[in-house]
This record gives sequence, C-alpha cells and structure tokens, in this order.
Amino acid sequence: MGKLVYLILLFFFFPSFNSNLIGQQTENFYAIIAAVSEDRIKEDITKLAGFGTRHTLSDTISKKRGIGAARRWIFSEFQKIAKSCEGCIEVSYQKNFHQPDGRRIVKPVWINNVIAIQKGYKYPNRYIIMSGDIDSRISDPLNYTDDSPGANDNASGMAGTIEAARILSKYRFENSIIYAGLSGEEQGLYGGAGLARHALESQWEIIGVLNNDMIGNISGVDKVIDNRTFRIFSEPTPANESEINRKNRRFYGGEIDGISRQLARYIHKTVETYMPRMNPKMIYRLDRFGRGGHHRPFNDLGFAGVRIMEAHENYNQQHQDIRIEEGIAYGDVIEAVNFAYAKKLTAVNAINLASLAWGPPMIRGLSIGGVVEPSVKFKWTKIDDDSIAGYKIYWRDTTSPTWDHSRFVGNVDQFTLEGIVIDNYFFGISTVGKNGIESLVVFPNKVIR
Repeated sequence: MGKLVYLILLFFFFPSFNSNLIGQQTENFYAIIAAVSEDRIKEDITKLAGFGTRHTLSDTISKKRGIGAARRWIFSEFQKIAKSCEGCIEVSYQKNFHQPDGRRIVKPVWINNVIAIQKGYKYPNRYIIMSGDIDSRISDPLNYTDDSPGANDNASGMAGTIEAARILSKYRFENSIIYAGLSGEEQGLYGGAGLARHALESQWEIIGVLNNDMIGNISGVDKVIDNRTFRIFSEPTPANESEINRKNRRFYGGEIDGISRQLARYIHKTVETYMPRMNPKMIYRLDRFGRGGHHRPFNDLGFAGVRIMEAHENYNQQHQDIRIEEGIAYGDVIEAVNFAYAKKLTAVNAINLASLAWGPPMIRGLSIGGVVEPSVKFKWTKIDDDSIAGYKIYWRDTTSPTWDHSRFVGNVDQFTLEGIVIDNYFFGISTVGKNGIESLVVFPNKVIR
C-alpha cells in the first residue's frame, strides 16, 4: 500500500512521470522473469559439459571436443538469437594472442571471447555487460586433455548469459547490452582482461559488468542447502582512483561507495522489488577470499563490475578430477547442478540488464555541502534528455549497507535538504526517467565551499 500511495502522490505532484509507461515497464519486468526457461538452461549446460573439456589450451579443431567446439557452438547460439530478432544482435569474436606466461599458459594460444552486442537506439555507446566463462579446468590447471565438464563452473553462467540474450532480444533498449562468453578465466582472467582493454581503447561507456560465475549449486560444502540466497561481490572503491580522491575520503567519507558498490546496491534493490522471494546478499569484497573472477579486469581499469554467484559453494565440485574418494564424489559434473536455481539467478541478471538498459544516464559532477549547518546542499549537472523526469536524492545511516531514505526533487540542478545534518548520513543522487526507471546512484565527488 505504501508504494501505491507513493506512486499516486508522485503522479499528482510531478506530472512529468508517465503512469502508462511505468505500468508497462513493471509488467515487462515480470514478463522477463516468467520467460526464463529452466529446460533451455538445462539443455545448454548439458551441451557445454558434453564437450568433454573446455580448457583454454584444449583442442580447437575438433567439432565435438575442446574449447574450439564449445565457442563455435556458443557463437552459433547467439547467431540463432540474432536471426530470430532480425539482426538486433551483432555476434563476433574478440581475440587476444598470448605467449607462454611461465604460469598457466604453457604454449602459445589465442584467447577467443564470443561477444553478442544488442545496440541501444538512444545511447549505443553506453553498455551493460553480462558475462559467463567458456573455459573449464580440473585439479591440475595445466591438464588440458582429460575430461573437465565444468557443469557449474562455469557452464551455468554461460548458459544463463545465452538465455538472457534469448529473452531480452525481444525488447528494445535505450542503452546497449553485451552478452559475453569469456575465455581464459581459469588460466589468469585473460579473456576479461582482453575485453576490458578493448572497451577502454574503443572508448565504450560501461554502465556495469555482471560477471556470472557459478550460478547452479544450492548444496554447499558447509552442509547448507539454500535455493534462494545468492551473493553479489563488489569492491569498495575503484582500483585506479586518484590519490586526491583517496585522501579526500578521510574527511568526507565514501570508503564503501565506489561505482561497483553502487552497482551491487542497484541489483539488491531491483531483486527485492521484483523477486522478493530471493535473498540477495551483498558481500563487501572484490571476490572470494584470495580468489578472482572475470569482473576484476574491468575493475582494474576503473569500470563498475560485480560477481553474481551462488551463496553456498561445494569445493568438492570445483577444479577437481572426476573421482570417488572415501565415499565422496568429486568433480564438476552435470548431476550436481540445480537448474531451477540457475533459472532464478538468470532472471536476476535479466531484470537488472533490462533495468539498466532502459534507465537514464547518471549525473556527473555532483557537489555536496552543509558543514556546520542543519541542512545539506547539492549541485549537479542535469542530463539533456527529454525522457528524464528528474532526480532523486538518497541518504542512509553511515553503517547501513543500502540506501534507505529518498526524496524525488524534480527536474532541477540543485536542492537543499532541510533538517538533516550532513555529518550523520551518506548521500547520493540518481537520475529518474519518465518511465520510473532510475540510473545507478552517484556518490558526491566535489564539495561546495
């Protein structure tokens, strides 16, 4: 009831909102969730696991076995989707050649990513990326000949990416979406690093990267079975931030308010709104302890990126030779994947891709002030776009993980929030479209003197 009353008041006081657009977008999100197919995800995971091994250094010639056959099949699946939507998706390989590195690449190899781009009609150079990993491995990371089905790690994430493309290709978006199959993850995050460099060199404006790595297991090595909870890993601040920004945080705060953390909060909010039975769990860490994933190369270059994955891992089914030892079954095999759970996490990705792709641009140059005053002042640069309804100020307790309070302030470029002391909260501002969809929240980066 509270949300309904809020919307009614919003329409009454701010006629720039389009109630028909908001209603249609809400229905679109529920339709996207309903369209995700457990059967298709199962078929795709089974197909990928059936290539025997997808090790980065494995066979590239065979039509049935090895990473070459796997990536060609992924390419063909994206091509089928492109054909079904009359060319709305452009499919290509993004390639990087690597010599032996003295670690996990022991022979010259091409790291071939499969990239499917669904161009936005208004902001074609603004991209939201969903990725899964093509490659797999067993106990010895240099063993590229023995069976390594990689059913959960990471056929599940790759299957989810393909399924998201099938569904979202039926819609038109203002911003572009990239569905990426990345190689070389197990050998050193080479595929993600190659695509991140390509994005930087091509001057892509990346909204965020949703790295899906293991989204199909519900039974953890900790004996917990959970088919609703999932983790969102995000680093606190950009790895390449300037020294002045780092020093300013000592005085103004923002230690947990970098762009990747805002992306994690956005995902958390979207899921709570449209998939309330799911339990998104934000993890304040770049990745698992001492481990890595394919969002990190994007983070290294200053792009927002998170890892979405299962809540309870089973290490007996990760990077393991297939065997039974003392009654324990080891190996990343198809029998251990929960396809219904993979369906849910695919839906999580799909609605966030859609929301960000339908959403307006973020503001730039947000300034904040209010030292020793009973109010907080904001100034920012407005977005030149007639589909924008205005801007929303968010604030939260300094110890809260989520944005808990907000106020829509209209289509203005400055505002004073009366009766709130700046010392006691953190603040941010999102852009709000007339369709009701918001951008990521922007944390202040300047101070009003």
